[in-house]
Amino acid sequence: MTDSIPKTKTAPPKAKNPISATPTGIQTISWVDREQSHTTAWQSENGWAPPKRIVVADDTMTADTAYRYASEGVGLLWTGDFQNARQLLNAISRRTAKRRVKYAEMSYPDRFHQVRLARAQRARTLGMLLLPVEAEHILQHRRAPDIAEACLSAYGQNKNSYVVPMSELLGVISAYEWRKKGVHIPALHASIHAHYGVFAPVRAEYLDLVMRAKLGRTALAFDIGTGTGVIAALLAERGVELVIATDSNPKAIECARENIRALKLENQVKLRETDLFPEGQADLIVCNPPWLPGRPASSLEHAIYDQDQRMLKGLLNGAGDHLKADGELWLILSDLAEHLQLRSRADLLALFDDAGLDVIERLDTRPVHPKSKDEDDPLADARKLEVTSLWRLKVQVQN
Repeated sequence: MTDSIPKTKTAPPKAKNPISATPTGIQTISWVDREQSHTTAWQSENGWAPPKRIVVADDTMTADTAYRYASEGVGLLWTGDFQNARQLLNAISRRTAKRRVKYAEMSYPDRFHQVRLARAQRARTLGMLLLPVEAEHILQHRRAPDIAEACLSAYGQNKNSYVVPMSELLGVISAYEWRKKGVHIPALHASIHAHYGVFAPVRAEYLDLVMRAKLGRTALAFDIGTGTGVIAALLAERGVELVIATDSNPKAIECARENIRALKLENQVKLRETDLFPEGQADLIVCNPPWLPGRPASSLEHAIYDQDQRMLKGLLNGAGDHLKADGELWLILSDLAEHLQLRSRADLLALFDDAGLDVIERLDTRPVHPKSKDEDDPLADARKLEVTSLWRLKVQVQN
């Protein structure tokens, strides 16, 4: 697929596509191809609704035509060559990149909200290129890769056909390759493998803080929102006798279980699927919550955005009831929200005080990930100032 492919002599067939839900809540989508009606399940881990209109597209469709349809919210059901579809997606992406906004003239937090909105709109436009997938996660397109294992890891078993945005499917494939490769954690002398939809520990600086913080003999620790289980593993590596790691996401629990098993730490780390705290009290509670206040736009954004700061407030307000005498709460948090003016330092300190917590110590580090040095990022000036901190907190002594 190239930008110069001749236009079709007739426009792709249009159809009004009723969107419905099955009794089990699965959304379906319908279209017409060669005068035959088709209905199948709709798949989107991003939480996108299926397009209300669909045209059937193949290798004869030009990038300009595809971009026009996608910009109008029309889904393009691809029936041509898979590699040509990838080229078409790249061509649409180049056209969306031409939309220039003068972000530098905006102040925070408006700039952040506009950047996030633009990125969501761009992602939605790219998400209009759709692929029909057969049962057992099989693509029938020419030159299509074998996606069965990647989709099985992300979606689970599926004995029915479905339609998925190509951009999301490529993300599933990429995530699966990352899962196989893993993220090397020097302190563990091993790699951590993140499942699809579970935040990968690619920002090693916050893990260094966990290894640096002062830790005496600790019989029991809680790792709240464990994700891949990496912090629980680090605590076990540092000699904590028992770590109870919790997460409300069943995918995260399964991911953590796999990593803990591979590290042979099953005797030291126990997993619980629950919201925030397990039962009982611990000597140490550790949590790396989502760093930005805001509403997640998809299930994949729950590791980044904390709506109404629910997790942060729940953690702080519940810590006192779940800490033993002289116990500590380690809160790992970036100050990027402060530079984006989504939350002030005074607001954060007030949350500590309202929860009856005092600061013992704060350990700081600068980010080293590539995004922090990306000059083309419209949020680059805020990212350059970012500091990640481990706050050591204790329950206030009552007079």
